[in-house]
Amino acid sequence: MLEPVMFTGGLYKHDLVLELVEDLGGYILQKNVTQTEIILLLLVPSEDMNALEILSRDLRGELVRAPLAGTEVAVVTPTLAIHHLPHVACDIAEYLRRHGSKTNMIGMARGVGREIAQINEYETALINEHDAAVFIFGNFEDCIKKKEDLYRNIGVPVIITGGPKIDPEELPYAFGYVPSIGRMAHRTRKATEIGSLDNIVEMVGRALDKTREAIAKDPLTTSPPRVMDAVREQVPEVEFSYSPLPIALNLTGVRVKLPYAGYRDKVAAVTFDEGVKLGEVATIRPSRMKDYILVRILPSSETGFVF
Repeated sequence: MLEPVMFTGGLYKHDLVLELVEDLGGYILQKNVTQTEIILLLLVPSEDMNALEILSRDLRGELVRAPLAGTEVAVVTPTLAIHHLPHVACDIAEYLRRHGSKTNMIGMARGVGREIAQINEYETALINEHDAAVFIFGNFEDCIKKKEDLYRNIGVPVIITGGPKIDPEELPYAFGYVPSIGRMAHRTRKATEIGSLDNIVEMVGRALDKTREAIAKDPLTTSPPRVMDAVREQVPEVEFSYSPLPIALNLTGVRVKLPYAGYRDKVAAVTFDEGVKLGEVATIRPSRMKDYILVRILPSSETGFVF
C-alpha cells in the first residue's frame, strides 16, 4: 500500500530523495521550490518508509504523513454571493491545498434559503467525482440541521463546518462536523481560527483514510499514480492543456483535462508494460467538469488481477 507523505527540506541533495522514491517504486506527485527550500508530495510503499525516514534525517529534512496528498476535495458553499462570505471558503480551500489536496470550489445554484435550498443532479454528480466534500454553512444551528438535504445523497464523505457547537449525531448524513468556522467577515488570521482550519484538515484526512481502508479490502487493478504517468507519457497533448494541473489525481482514478470527444479513444488506448490497455481496466467517461475525461480504475474483483 502506498503511503502519502510530505518531505520538506533544503534544495541541497534533494535529488537523492527523488531517486530513492523512484527506486522504491513510489511516485512524486508534486514538487514546489521556494528559494532555498523544497516541498515534495510523495507516495511511498509503506513497507519501505524506514529507508526514506533515514535519508530524511541525514539531509536534515522533515518527513510527515500527508493524508490529503493525491486527492481531490470539493469545497461547497450554498452560493458564491457575499451573503455566504466566500472569504471563509477561500481560506479553507487554500489551507487544504497547503496540505497536499487539489481543491475545487463549488457554489450551488439554489442554495439560498433554509426552507427552499436545493441541490440538483448535475451538482451532486460533480461533487461525487471528488474524494471528499467540505460543506460550509453559517452560524445558525437550526439552519445547518435543516440543510441536510443538500448532502444527503452525496456518495463521498461529507464534512460540515459551521459556527455553533453541534453534536455530530444530530447530523447523521455527514462524516463529521467542525464548529467555530461559520460566518466571518474577515480572513482567518487568529490562532483559534487557524486551529479550526487544522481541525478541518484532520477531519478530511480521517475521511480519506477510511476510504483508503475500504479500497484496500478490494484493491484497484492498478494505482492512479501509475495511470497518471502512463497518460502523461503516451498522450503528450495533455502537457499543452491550459489547466495548471493537467492531470488531477483521485483515490480511484484520474481526471485528464482534455476534451472527451477528441481524446477519449487515445486515453483508452494507453498501454502498460504488461500489455494491458487502460480501457480494459478502467471506465472512461466524460466528467461533469468542463467535458474533461474521467478515468475510474476498476477493482480487482471485477478484472480478476492486479498489476
